[in-house]
Amino acid sequence: MDKIGKYKIIKELGHGATSTVYLAHDPDTQQQVALKLFNLDVLVDNDRAKAYRKLLLSEASLAGKLSHPHIVKIFDAVMDDGEINYMVMEYVEGESLEKLAEVDHLLPLGNISEIIYKCCKALEYAQYQGVIHRDIKPANIMICGDHDIKISDFGSALIESQQTTQVSGVGSPAYMSPEQIREQALTHQTDIYSLAVTMYRLLTGKLPFDARNNYSMIYQIMNIEPPPPSTFRPEIPHTLDKIVMRAMHKDVAHRYPTWDEFSRDLVGFFSKKGVPKDGKIDTEKFDTLRALAFFKNFSDVELWEVLRISEWRKIHKDEVVFSDGDEGESLFVLAHGTVKVLKQGRLMNLLHQGDCFGEMANFAEKKSTRTTDVLTKTAVTLVEIKIKVLEKTSAECRYQFSDALLHLLVKRLNVANTRISHLLAEHGSAPEE
Repeated sequence: MDKIGKYKIIKELGHGATSTVYLAHDPDTQQQVALKLFNLDVLVDNDRAKAYRKLLLSEASLAGKLSHPHIVKIFDAVMDDGEINYMVMEYVEGESLEKLAEVDHLLPLGNISEIIYKCCKALEYAQYQGVIHRDIKPANIMICGDHDIKISDFGSALIESQQTTQVSGVGSPAYMSPEQIREQALTHQTDIYSLAVTMYRLLTGKLPFDARNNYSMIYQIMNIEPPPPSTFRPEIPHTLDKIVMRAMHKDVAHRYPTWDEFSRDLVGFFSKKGVPKDGKIDTEKFDTLRALAFFKNFSDVELWEVLRISEWRKIHKDEVVFSDGDEGESLFVLAHGTVKVLKQGRLMNLLHQGDCFGEMANFAEKKSTRTTDVLTKTAVTLVEIKIKVLEKTSAECRYQFSDALLHLLVKRLNVANTRISHLLAEHGSAPEE
């Protein structure tokens, strides 16, 4: 098979009972994509075939709707009564978390918590789009590199605007919430439960319930309290035990009510001493950016984009960031600390956490000459963003930068006007430094 629709087939990536996945080329975007070709003829049971088709239609309806850096994008779908039924998705170079959920391949605690944090943010985004995944498990989470992730397989998703297309009883029994087993009305808290079970398995290599069959599994989910993860991995601290056990509480009233609360407890865990990590990890960086005034109007999707293009630098007190006359092509946002802005040795301004500098000429030109000296007043953490890289981001991200910089310039002009007014009122007397 050389082509399916407009897509040129490069090679087969894998196959299962009801589908084959190919690496394909999209002639319109000139990008590689993953094309899943469905074979519904193998489903001889007519009722089963209808149910499976409903799930496929549910996932196909999400084409172009979920755009998040940690969700596999669906670009196109052809689902009709003809012989060819397929779905075109973002091609992700990586593998699922299944292998890393085995006892002999477990990740460090910090990496696992960062993966779960990113899942929280992605599923929170999906919730705001009216989508509940309903089948969160290691097999449906792709890992790229050390700890970047993509959530896949929204075939079981519950979509608020299309309730009539849903099928009851979907999901994987070991990861199902009690309310999902009871076939009650579901909210995002069912995904919180399933993600907690996933976290439990990534931490320990075991499921919370040791069952020989689905019936035993369902009974235990409904009636038995699981042992905390530290039972199987003593290095797991009590703080992390509490997070997992609350997220998978049987009673939704005692489970995390929001993704934000779940993710913030994970950030709190990172801040505790004794968590092994090399510098700031993505989770901490994201949370730091979210707290800065400069990024207050950025969506989570745009903020993840900023995180991917930025470089983080720590500089000691009384060091030069750049000097008058230097060539530069970056703007900087202060994540922590204070810097001094000087002109010919004269103090012009003090900039603090959340302030931005180096942006005036640089936002208009790729490279320009600095017109001030910037020195650190305290130890600082700088977020550096190169203009040439920023130009390649999404239109939404560039707009947010433009808007934030415009508000910043207006604020500085107002401050300057106030100072000039005070100087005039004082009949030209020198201002205090």
